[in-house]
Amino acid sequence: MTPTQGTTDLLPIIDLGLYLANPDSAEAIVESKKAADAIRDYGALIVKDPRVTEKENNDFIDMMEDYFNQPFDVKLKDARPDYGYQVGVTPELTEDPKCPKDPHCINIIDHIPEANRPLTFDGPDPKWRFFWRIGEQPPTTQFPRLNAEPVVPEAFKDVWSSTMDAWGNTLHKAVLGLAEMIAVGFGLPKKTFVDMAQYGPHLLAPTASDLNKYGKVGTVLAGFHYDLNFLTIHGKSRYPGLNIWPRNESEKLAVRVPDGCLLVQAGKQLEWLTGGVVQAGYHEVIVNENTIKAIENKKNDRPLWRISSTFFLHIASDNVLRPLEGVFDTEESRAAKYPKIHTGDQVRKELGLIALIEK
Repeated sequence: MTPTQGTTDLLPIIDLGLYLANPDSAEAIVESKKAADAIRDYGALIVKDPRVTEKENNDFIDMMEDYFNQPFDVKLKDARPDYGYQVGVTPELTEDPKCPKDPHCINIIDHIPEANRPLTFDGPDPKWRFFWRIGEQPPTTQFPRLNAEPVVPEAFKDVWSSTMDAWGNTLHKAVLGLAEMIAVGFGLPKKTFVDMAQYGPHLLAPTASDLNKYGKVGTVLAGFHYDLNFLTIHGKSRYPGLNIWPRNESEKLAVRVPDGCLLVQAGKQLEWLTGGVVQAGYHEVIVNENTIKAIENKKNDRPLWRISSTFFLHIASDNVLRPLEGVFDTEESRAAKYPKIHTGDQVRKELGLIALIEK
C-alpha cells in the first residue's frame, strides 16, 4: 500500500463516530479493522471525532500564540530541566534530534530516494515546546520525574488550566477511542491498550516556532524523528510544514488535516507492543512554500508563531513493554529486538538520546 502522491489525502480517514455510537455494530468492527490496517500500513491515519470542535482548537492556539510571544526570560521561568523538561516549557535550541547520531536512522534516510529525503539538519531544533499533563496521576510510581506537578504560567493563571484541560481532554478522549478501535482491529480485547495507558504520563505538548525569526523556506523547525510514546494525535495547525514518511518508505507526504479531523501517528511504544508489526512513524516540520503562503495570506494581527496542537498518549511508566503475548510474540526475533523493559526506562533512555535528560 505505497502512496502515489505527496499529500495526506491518501491516508485513510477513520470515523470514530461509528464506534462511539455502537462499538459492537458490524459497521464499527469494519471501521476498527480499517483503523488497525491503516496504522500498520501507514503508521498514521486521519480520524474524525464528532465531539471535536474547531473552536476548542482555535482557543487553544490563540492562547499558545500569546504565551510564546512573551519575552524569552519570562517564558524561561516555566522551564523545569530537573524533570527532563517533561513539564513546563522547553526553550528553543534545547531538544537535539538523535537522527544525525543514530546509525539506524541514518540508514533509513540513505535508503529514501534523494528527492524525498528529509531536509538536512544539524544541531538542536529551533522550536519551543510546552508540556502539560493530562489524565490521572499514578497512585505510586518508580518514575516520579516523569510524573511531575504541572507548571502554570503567571500571566495566564486565570485561563491556562481550563483552556489546556479542555483541549487536552478532548484529544485524550479521541485517542483513547481510537486505541480501542485499533485493539479490536488487531483481534485484541478492546481495552487492551486503554488499560495499559491508564495513569500514563500523557502530555498536551504544543510546539511553537517563531516565524518572524525562523520563517525562511528550508528552515528545519523539527528534524526528522519518531515519537517515543504510544500514539500521537494532532489538531490542525495554522501554518503547513509537517511531512511524514509512512512505514519509513520512500514517499514523503505533506500533512493536510481536514476541518473537524485529527491526525494520528504511531509511536515507539506501539511499535514495541506489536513487535514491529506497527512501526513508529518518522516525520519532520519545516518551513516550505506553503508555510510562506499562509504567512502572506494572514489577515489578522495574531502573533506569527507556528503552533502545533499535539497530544502524546503514553503507556503507564510502571507497565512493561514487550510484544503482546499470543498475538505479536510469535517470532523469536521480535523478543530479541523488543525485550522486556519498563515503559519509564524506555522513556528515560529516549529522553537521554535527545538531550532532554541525563542518561
